[in-house]
Amino acid sequence: MTTTILIEMKLTEIGTAMRGTNPREVIVAIAPAFGKEMNKTIVKVDHASVLREILSGIEEQGAVPRVIRSLHTADLAFMAHGGAKISGSGISIGLQSRGTAVIHQRDLDPLTNLELFPQSPLITLDMYRAIGRNAAMYAIGESPNPVPVLNDEMTRPKYQAAAALLYLKECQSLIPNQKPVELKVEFLIKKD
Repeated sequence: MTTTILIEMKLTEIGTAMRGTNPREVIVAIAPAFGKEMNKTIVKVDHASVLREILSGIEEQGAVPRVIRSLHTADLAFMAHGGAKISGSGISIGLQSRGTAVIHQRDLDPLTNLELFPQSPLITLDMYRAIGRNAAMYAIGESPNPVPVLNDEMTRPKYQAAAALLYLKECQSLIPNQKPVELKVEFLIKKD
């Protein structure tokens, strides 16, 4: 008999996200509906598993993760850039509900980044963990090799309509002029 492991996630708002002081901190800036109104990526991977892998990757490299929720934008570049501006290390990961991710740095322009993962249907849990590791390495002053990205020219046409609909759903959770909030993240692992 096979045991299924289920991961549940509880995200609790603990106040407005302030600028961090820990030089080993990596912020993970999640989208407005992530783990709330939306709970799975575009290819039906649970948000709990995605976030758990990213946070584990950060911790494996000796950095300290902090999770914030963007409220005024669902744009990946601007969520990540906003996170980088308040990160103690100046490094952040932006994560949309559909699964698209980016690693950003404080002193870069919003539309420039360290590493971009635009084809969310092709990102595996192992890749999310590697994204966390690389962000942590940037935070502690190392220069990691970029996370290898998969590319499939048929992914865009296959998922374009679904991605647009998910982005529109994400935008329904926006709260204009609101600062990001810091989140306490708790995982509950159940065996089925």
